[in-house]
Amino acid sequence: MNLFDIKDKVILITGAAGILGTKMVEYFAEQGCRVVILDRNEVAGKALESLVIAKKQEALFLYTDVLNREILESNYTEIIARYGTIDILINAAGGNTEGATIAPDKTLFDLNLEAFKFVVDLNLFGTVLPTIVFSKKMAGNKRGSIINISSESAIRPLTRVVGYGAAKAAVTNFTKYLACEFAIKYGPMLRVNAIAPGFFITEQNRTLLVNTDGTFTDRAKSIISHTPFGRFGNPEELLGTLHWLSSDASAFVNGTVTVIDGGFDAFSI
Repeated sequence: MNLFDIKDKVILITGAAGILGTKMVEYFAEQGCRVVILDRNEVAGKALESLVIAKKQEALFLYTDVLNREILESNYTEIIARYGTIDILINAAGGNTEGATIAPDKTLFDLNLEAFKFVVDLNLFGTVLPTIVFSKKMAGNKRGSIINISSESAIRPLTRVVGYGAAKAAVTNFTKYLACEFAIKYGPMLRVNAIAPGFFITEQNRTLLVNTDGTFTDRAKSIISHTPFGRFGNPEELLGTLHWLSSDASAFVNGTVTVIDGGFDAFSI
């Protein structure tokens, strides 16, 4: 018995054309999954689809907007028409915006509430809406795995990223709620979990962490000094945990948040 076998599983990944999402797509395609690439970036999404297909692996790109239920429902119809089912959903869409952060020379009273709302909508509702739409098939099958993306900032509030931290804390709470709701209503084979990545350099946080000359900012240096591993994470280091949560190897794992942070959360002095 191979508890980690996920071959032929239909896996949906939102935000799939981003730095972390791209690695997820490539990995799960290599494992023999049928990967649905869901993203707003059509150029990057189609290029990723072509890259996977060129390797004789299965992928389908669909334009989506995780805040638009009508588009998500259209995605759902197309996915079911092509594959007939949905086995795994990774809600990787999310991000931050400068307006929802507080600069060192600013205070809470300078916070842009519209930007704050946008970040909460993108990360929280951008997880809730795809889950509502795509988990219908899982509920009908009474089987599946949903994996949300929380954050280190949901566990330990970080300076500056007030909107993002609040949104990801809500994602963690939603994950735990839904894990119980689905298990009670649809049985123990429909599971909901989350991962909480520590610090990985992505397009959303690059300007906070990397100077224009390629050197690390003071904030980046502070993060590394508080990380026992002494470095940022590599996107590939998320994949093993995602595979485990997608497979029967984690069959009794439900409502958890797995931290992947090189020891940041455990470190004090």
